Amino acid sequence: MEKRDEIAESLKDFGRNLRKVRMARKLTLEIVAERADLNIRTLQRFEAGTSNVLLTTVIRLQRAIGCSWNELMSGKRA
Repeated sequence: MEKRDEIAESLKDFGRNLRKVRMARKLTLEIVAERADLNIRTLQRFEAGTSNVLLTTVIRLQRAIGCSWNELMSGKRA
């Protein structure tokens, strides 16, 4: 697999994990976006795996959702 493909797949994995954890906690996009001080559309792009996410934003998302690093960053498919 090419490096570009690996990165794209990692973004997809992160997005699936983000959505899975958010929904398990019964949180809407609006609530998480507000808590993390993000635009809803940006959050949707993260969940779709179509936008790169900064480390500082991952930390803000963790706090907004109340989850661990491993829950968001696990390479296991959700």
